[in-house]
Amino acid sequence: MKVLVGGTRIRGAQSAASGLVTANMDNNIATTTVALVEGNANPTGVQLASSYHTNHIGDPMDLVALAQQIQKSSDFVRANASNRLTVIAEQIHYLQEQARKVLEEAKRDADLHHVACNIVKKPGNIYYLYKRESGQKYFSILSPKEWGVACPHEFLGAYKLQHDMSWTPYEDIEKRDSEIGIINKLLTQQVALPQCMEPNFQGLTN
Repeated sequence: MKVLVGGTRIRGAQSAASGLVTANMDNNIATTTVALVEGNANPTGVQLASSYHTNHIGDPMDLVALAQQIQKSSDFVRANASNRLTVIAEQIHYLQEQARKVLEEAKRDADLHHVACNIVKKPGNIYYLYKRESGQKYFSILSPKEWGVACPHEFLGAYKLQHDMSWTPYEDIEKRDSEIGIINKLLTQQVALPQCMEPNFQGLTN
């Protein structure tokens, strides 16, 4: 069977045993196999007077449409899988960045806990990090502003000791306190999240 569509010659050949039809387009287009319903001259035990009208392919253009539909469906399946894999790859990259950030902050916190200090550090207080000429780093409760021009050593930064014994840089204290405040409010009110079996986009479109 040969059909000419838009300048492209398409050949169709049907296998009677398998019910498969192969549509081949000459212009470097991949061959597409169309699965048709197998013919049966004796369905449900009833002998047909003529099986031609029930088993023949019909209009050759139907074969072309079937092949094009299968090819289009395959393209969509591939595109959807590619898009989903792209999202997964982005999520993996995000998680890798988060893991790197966690490790860096853990190392920083450990180093700060080993900094020289002559007082017992208490959570909730801000401590100021200085460096002596000898290279030793130490914590003080006096800020550079309180020292004034008499500040004896190089100021490296200020950190707040949190109740989980982590350190927050001075410039991030306000943001961190706000996050902790929201969490504490939720815990205090004992807010129970309602069970929702469907996607909830409330607040995203307002």
